[in-house]
Amino acid sequence: MITKRSVIVSGHRTSVSLEPMFWDELMRLARLRGVSLNALVAEIDAARTDNLSSALRQYVLQAVKAEPASDPADDAGCL
Repeated sequence: MITKRSVIVSGHRTSVSLEPMFWDELMRLARLRGVSLNALVAEIDAARTDNLSSALRQYVLQAVKAEPASDPADDAGCL
């Protein structure tokens, strides 16, 4: 399921469609960095070479892959 949200990029409101798990991770990453979601999206937008939705998914994937691996015992009940 795709969720469409409005964000402000370079002073302009735009709609972005992403799966909820990507929105959740973007918000988590913004909180970790101490910036707003709009600020993080604007930063990603400024560096992108692809469409914004794809750039946001790629950013989340790279960020998650860069995080230290969790203990497999912590994930035992998640499936």
